[in-house]
Amino acid sequence: MASVATALASHSDNRAHDRFAQPADTLSLDEVIDVVAARRDEFDRLSHVPRDVIDLFKRAGIYRAGTPKRFGGDARAPGEFLEMIERIAVADGSAAWVASFGSANVYLAALPLETQAHIYANGPDQVFAGGLFPVQSVQAVAGGWRVNGTWKFASGCKGANWLGVGISTGNGGSGANKPRTAVFRPEQVEIVENWNVVGMQGTGSHDLRVTDQIVTDDWTFVRGGEPCVDEPLYRYPTVAYAAQVLAVVNLGLARAALDVANHMSGGRRTTTGAPQLADRAYYRIELAKAEAQLRSARAFFYETTDSVWQSILAGHPVTPDQVSLLRLAATQIAREGADVVNRAYRLGGTMAIYKTHPLQRLLRDSMVVTQHAFLGEGNFDGAGAVFVGVPPIPGYL
Repeated sequence: MASVATALASHSDNRAHDRFAQPADTLSLDEVIDVVAARRDEFDRLSHVPRDVIDLFKRAGIYRAGTPKRFGGDARAPGEFLEMIERIAVADGSAAWVASFGSANVYLAALPLETQAHIYANGPDQVFAGGLFPVQSVQAVAGGWRVNGTWKFASGCKGANWLGVGISTGNGGSGANKPRTAVFRPEQVEIVENWNVVGMQGTGSHDLRVTDQIVTDDWTFVRGGEPCVDEPLYRYPTVAYAAQVLAVVNLGLARAALDVANHMSGGRRTTTGAPQLADRAYYRIELAKAEAQLRSARAFFYETTDSVWQSILAGHPVTPDQVSLLRLAATQIAREGADVVNRAYRLGGTMAIYKTHPLQRLLRDSMVVTQHAFLGEGNFDGAGAVFVGVPPIPGYL
């Protein structure tokens, strides 16, 4: 094992950038966002973001953002990647949610280096998606585990190169509160297309079904477990980062909602002949309050992210207090972003009730973000527990 790992490290250090240079047909993020804005209705209709758009995300560097540099990836600073997702979310929440899983390759850093080398053999732009819950028990077989079961909420699964499912081997240990994930190729997994929800329809968060597939230990990892890659990004708190990349979608949706409200303010007069919205004091006051609310939550979020990142770069281990602040800031922007969207919706008046009104999509999508398990109300209890020095709820840190 050690000799293979050493060879891989040497190979990566000397050859990675030559083998995995940025492709000549790269796209700017602005170009990709223009496509997303033009096709967002299609994503809802299909109930997923199609592969040709996933390919555009790859060309913009989304899916190499969480790939280790030793395998040709960018291993981007968390704040940089979060801003990318936020910008996409202004155009469409579902597309941003799917793009956010460009961070999921951070999970894969807990796999053995040999396994990672296999995953990235065809390049660093690998899409990993998974349905981790409910965690399913597996049967021990020679050399590994027999996996059967159905898992929910596999966002972006139809565009993935690799799929993961949550398993329990019955071994307990240090990963007892963190699910183990088995990694498969898409052809080993059935996608059960049953995603029918009020918002985020384009995320394609269908069920995954696995039938009598064998997985070896070297293709499993503990989510949030110790990474096998020694680069700064993989010292950033994994589960907290997973919460952040989802929560930041609501910052983009809130920005889009305020943009809509500002645009409406100068529109036509009402049928009653009342003043246009820009001339109404209550409208201006509410817009100003919502803007301050959004910017305040955003500042806390990115300030906390950058503080933890700079501490990591300085060589310091991440503390429980830092992890808790990341979890708190993510939960806060999910809530505040949704509230800003709701305020914009109320300002929209009667026109905003039409299904074709842009605030309708933003309202529904933002509500879905707040319902994610990583962003639940229990996080406030966990953060409060850390503040007062008592044990937080299991799985919070």
